[in-house]
Amino acid sequence: MSKKTKTTETAIKPDVKAYDFCSKKKMILGIFIAIIVALIIGIAVRGVRLAIEFRGGTMITYNYDGDLDTNTVQSAIKEIVNVPVNVRSGQALDTGNKQLNVSFTSDTGFNADRQQELTEALQAKFADNNIEVSDSNDVSPSSGREFLLKCLIACIFAALIIIIYIAIRFRKIGGWSAGLCAIFALCTDLLVALASSILFGFEFNSNIVAVILTILGYSINNTIVIYDRIRENRSLYSKASLNELINLGCTQSLTRSIRTSVTTIGTMLIVTIVVFISGYTSLLSFSVPLVFGLISGTYSSLFVAPVTWSWLKAREAAKSGKDKK
Repeated sequence: MSKKTKTTETAIKPDVKAYDFCSKKKMILGIFIAIIVALIIGIAVRGVRLAIEFRGGTMITYNYDGDLDTNTVQSAIKEIVNVPVNVRSGQALDTGNKQLNVSFTSDTGFNADRQQELTEALQAKFADNNIEVSDSNDVSPSSGREFLLKCLIACIFAALIIIIYIAIRFRKIGGWSAGLCAIFALCTDLLVALASSILFGFEFNSNIVAVILTILGYSINNTIVIYDRIRENRSLYSKASLNELINLGCTQSLTRSIRTSVTTIGTMLIVTIVVFISGYTSLLSFSVPLVFGLISGTYSSLFVAPVTWSWLKAREAAKSGKDKK
């Protein structure tokens, strides 16, 4: 048993054993570096594929009869447009017609002549399926960049609101530094989600934005629960150090965090398996990064946010001591 753990038990005398979370700074730094390396490798090997919403491109809906293999259609369209293509099959709710939803990115747009050329090529290749254009939309690159910028601004604004909220609510135990550390933990979770998305070859699309927003809510909720424990313990054990309070608060929240996470992550794993077996692969770009993000959210709430906070407060105390000298 480490000396820090003994100190916690002596100073606080909790009913449960307090694990020494604050001694894991090197482990946290190592994991963070590993995440950054994985993200860099993913970008270098896979590249970042921006979806139509962010880069601009074309979406075409075709009606058809009979049966069509989406992979075959995807290959045929890719030969014509010379860019990665997404093809999904579905059914119109109003008419009941079978539909193919085709989307691909484009920097220059897809004019009417090229669309007609594509349609005629598909009609010739799949002559028995009576392929006809139902709808088509062209998203300009400037609109995509504007949408991406708005998403980034929304995330930055949300981060500022979180910092202010935590600073006010936990002002008695150093709220501003706690808020900054909570945002750092959230950044770790988002990097994990982005790294997994890139490594699995998913496009950066609206699903990824939904994943980011979900992780923001899930992870910050866990972090605030732990901060709340630390604040309550401060009133119970006024003579305890911050490290002792953090160790105790994280230990008290450990079982609750693990149970909640196992339930949530298990549900998403089931969704991922069902989606994969059913062939609705477009949903994998939501479920897979979310699973990794939720795992990271559990880890960051218990380790990254409170332990980084402990490190930051120790640096502040050391700096304050030097200034007094």
